[in-house]
Amino acid sequence: MRREDPLILGAGPAGCAAAIVLARGGAEPVLLDRNAEAGDALCGGFLSWRTSARLARLGIDIAALGGHPARTLALFAGQDSARAPLPGVAYGLSRHTLDTAMREAAVAAGAKLEIDTVREVEGRTVTTKSREWLPDTLFLASGKHDVRGAARPRSKDNPALGLRIRIPASPALAETVGDAIELHLFEQGYAGIVLQEDGSANICLALRKERLAQADADPHELLAQVAARHPAFALRLQGDWRTLPVDTVGSVPYGWIAQDTAEGVFRLGDQAAVIPSLAGEGMAIAVASGVSAAETWLRGGAGAARSWQSGFARRAARPVKAAKAAWTLAEHPALARLALPLARIVPSLLRPAMRMTRID
Repeated sequence: MRREDPLILGAGPAGCAAAIVLARGGAEPVLLDRNAEAGDALCGGFLSWRTSARLARLGIDIAALGGHPARTLALFAGQDSARAPLPGVAYGLSRHTLDTAMREAAVAAGAKLEIDTVREVEGRTVTTKSREWLPDTLFLASGKHDVRGAARPRSKDNPALGLRIRIPASPALAETVGDAIELHLFEQGYAGIVLQEDGSANICLALRKERLAQADADPHELLAQVAARHPAFALRLQGDWRTLPVDTVGSVPYGWIAQDTAEGVFRLGDQAAVIPSLAGEGMAIAVASGVSAAETWLRGGAGAARSWQSGFARRAARPVKAAKAAWTLAEHPALARLALPLARIVPSLLRPAMRMTRID
């Protein structure tokens, strides 16, 4: 690797989007990831209509990958529910399928994929298990997981956690969820549900740590407690779900936005802005940041990193703030239950919230 070649830390959607644009622009980026094959990350199983359009411009056809179409937003709070059509067709697609396709597209465009484990980042210097990388430009795209030396601030006061369980495909599940992206609101958290390309249901929860502690730190017990009080959610936990694995990610700094960065370091995706997941816009921020940062680098090189970061912070501010407001409402189902009857009568009232949480 030459010093002038950009190093991209993380081969997820943000990193791969940057790699594709950089390689198409004549650069020779290096994608550095710890896994030789794409995994199946907890977050990102829902792709909004804008995200699929952005990916199409990178040559990634979500429908061709088998993405399950989602055309309706369904909200549930206690016994109440409301539905509204989405502004465009969204998709449920596993991160394994998406990340694999994006890696292949990045390598086909001219990026080089290197497999190694990162130990520490200090400025633009990346120390891995096998060597030290000294690029002129670093694109930090490690997702929700921080790396030593480049960590985001974390809340110690009842922080947010993420959980995911995947329910196997069945005719009953297909009929129950259908073409909806569902949001189930409960005290101190919410669950998002969407079908994936194989018909399975991707059930992701964002909740306060205190809520998990009340379940004796047992994710299955937590799911059972939520199901006991929310019949619609219980209906989605089909089959012998207690035997299924539950993936977790701890202390997610929802609402955080990087206002600045180190010289020559572009922070992408969740390392740039962490939007509450109920907005379904995390993947859009990942792709948008990767594309924008790469285009900026092609014009101005490493020296443009800090101005780009502050500019992207302003760009992300509106959707992140809007999603935080929606999250506050979601964490208090008593408030949500007051709003749902009106939304059920006039579904178009949900449209402004959908627009406000999209990144331009």
